[in-house]
Amino acid sequence: MPSNPGSRRDFLKWLALSPVLTQAGALVAGEDPAASDSLITSPEQALDVLEFEPVARQALPPAHFAYLATGVDDDAIIEANRAGFAHWQIRSRRLIDVSHVEQSVQLFGTPWTSPIVIAPVSSQRAFHPEGEVATARAARAREHLQILSTGSTTSIEEVTEARGAPVWYQLYPTNNWAVGRSLIKRAEAAGSPVLVLTVDLHENSNRETLFRSRRVDTRDCEACHQTGLISSVQRKPMFDGLDLTGVTTLIASDQTWDVIKRIRDATSMKLVIKGIVTREDAELAAGHGVDGLIVSNHGGRSENSNRATIDCLAEVIEGAGPHIPVLVDSGFRRGTDIFKALALGARAVCIGRPYLWGLAAFGQPGVEKVLEILRRELLTIMRQAGTTSIAAITRSSVAGPTQN
Repeated sequence: MPSNPGSRRDFLKWLALSPVLTQAGALVAGEDPAASDSLITSPEQALDVLEFEPVARQALPPAHFAYLATGVDDDAIIEANRAGFAHWQIRSRRLIDVSHVEQSVQLFGTPWTSPIVIAPVSSQRAFHPEGEVATARAARAREHLQILSTGSTTSIEEVTEARGAPVWYQLYPTNNWAVGRSLIKRAEAAGSPVLVLTVDLHENSNRETLFRSRRVDTRDCEACHQTGLISSVQRKPMFDGLDLTGVTTLIASDQTWDVIKRIRDATSMKLVIKGIVTREDAELAAGHGVDGLIVSNHGGRSENSNRATIDCLAEVIEGAGPHIPVLVDSGFRRGTDIFKALALGARAVCIGRPYLWGLAAFGQPGVEKVLEILRRELLTIMRQAGTTSIAAITRSSVAGPTQN
């Protein structure tokens, strides 16, 4: 916040620089976020991934950008995710030969040239006409793992073809197990090797930034956004041909750990749980035989816990034990952020908003550039820290809190 809260000029300056600013917020402040001659006009001009955000804001209708930007309540959890990285400092080593640095990792026996994973985000055609297909082509060009959302606006078959390789599939099982099982079987038939069960979003969260921006979006949205969950999912290809009778929610409020056995009985895919943020739940997950975890607070879209995922990571890894790979997402914007998570024990880092800024701004080339920038920044800090491989990035590579 500005040092002098009573100064309207300072407040407006702070608001304009806020990473969660939406068009609605800008209008309230009396400013136009699109009125800038400093925006990049091509992906090649970008110095960092944050430069794609204002271009995306300019390109998208207010409600579409707000859907991407929103957190819950006052968006404090989004700020907490970013602030959490400041709790950890990098301990650089010197006089090490860093002429060759290797970023490759393995996840469930599959090698990847980068630990940066494309996180699942629904409705990507709201950001660009090619949606998930453009993202998949960028993932193919840059050799990144992609996780596809249940709420994808493109089928898993089409995305897999564009990616040129199987993608992981993120699952919202709904409150109708017959629908959930059908989604699992379709993903398995498409060759997906890993199922990612999201568990951190029981109901529609209080996304005030999105709700406020809808007020200033003058378009007639009823053609695409009809009332009710069934009307919404009927527009999503993964639900084509399914009997949606009785479907009222993507995640049933009565879902328990029993769902793990039910999924295990339905598929031979590896099972990863997304949304674990405590040691206790990591221990329970390990006890139920899951194959992997993703530490996530849904990018600040689930609940306003005010706890950064980077600060949850160490205890989740401890609870999971040495044999269960743990990934992490929410708030990652820099190569140094990724480095810190790897140092704390994450096997890989999932990014969401940054690649979608690139998608909205420039389509596939924008996504590719975002991935390129993050890889370059990670390479730079690996060299500066004297770490020549991902395995060389260890807990001793960072200093920070002893307890979270």
